[in-house]
Amino acid sequence: MPKEFSRGRRVGDHIQRELATLIQREVKDPRVGMVTISEVKVSRDLAYADVYFTLIAQDMSETNVLEGEEVLNSAAGFLRSQLAKSLTTRITPRLRFHFDSTVENGAHMDRVIHAARARDAQLPPELADSDEAKPTDG
Repeated sequence: MPKEFSRGRRVGDHIQRELATLIQREVKDPRVGMVTISEVKVSRDLAYADVYFTLIAQDMSETNVLEGEEVLNSAAGFLRSQLAKSLTTRITPRLRFHFDSTVENGAHMDRVIHAARARDAQLPPELADSDEAKPTDG
């Protein structure tokens, strides 16, 4: 009978829940703001945990994203020591934080689709179904 979840997956889920709470309560740096931990991938030997996060901010510039990532990576040692208190594993993984741009990419795709549909709605009905209205690859 195959396992439903591997040990690494269970440890990653636990780390995700604990880090969300720790970052909210313990990291007081204003450059971080609202952080959401979207996924934690733990290596097979539990030595490293890649933590993917998103930021909820008014200004999602690249500078803010890089600053947030830098702050979280500099706090990784402290967060790891706090995490060790709740983990029952012999080794506490080293934390590596990475910005997860999937939410931002999804919002961009949504804007592109809405703009394309708005352009299609402005076409006359006789052109909307013809091949002239369709974009070419050339």
